[in-house]
Amino acid sequence: MSPRHFVFYIALFAALGLPLAAAVSADDKLPENTAPKTSAPDEEIQALKAEVLKINRELFMIEEDILYPESTQFTVFVSLDIGDFFALDSVQLRVDDKIVTNYLYTQRELAALKEGGVHRLYLGNLKSGRHEFTAYFIGKGPHGRDYKRGVTKVIDKELTPLFVELKIVDDSGQQQPDFEVAVWDQ
Repeated sequence: MSPRHFVFYIALFAALGLPLAAAVSADDKLPENTAPKTSAPDEEIQALKAEVLKINRELFMIEEDILYPESTQFTVFVSLDIGDFFALDSVQLRVDDKIVTNYLYTQRELAALKEGGVHRLYLGNLKSGRHEFTAYFIGKGPHGRDYKRGVTKVIDKELTPLFVELKIVDDSGQQQPDFEVAVWDQ
């Protein structure tokens, strides 16, 4: 192990909060007057990067499990079908008449929604029972007019995760956008 890698490992173990004794085994000693290898260190660094990404992904999953247990988890998604009659600007979400999120969309996000993407608007906790859920959609409607429309639904939350989709669909018969709420089955 080269001195450069030795320092890197010490820094990595310190950043991860591991004891330094784990970084050095009895066989690892600082070599004296040896030339560093060039290809092996790069491979080691790439392997370490992959391991750090894997650990980060696992920590993220653990964090979500702790912060949002399945018995109280409430997730809201937004989808857009065609979008010829409505140009979405923002969405405000209220649960039991309390604002839980306001979201302003970028052009890039709108393009992704028009191509069939789904946006996770909100992830939070909601106790079991009956709740009123309201979403306000703000944007440009037919003929470029400012448009603000709300949709309300009363939902019964059980001890399982609840997934709700806010759908913006075109009603070609009336030449207007339509806003729907769909509760996903588990």
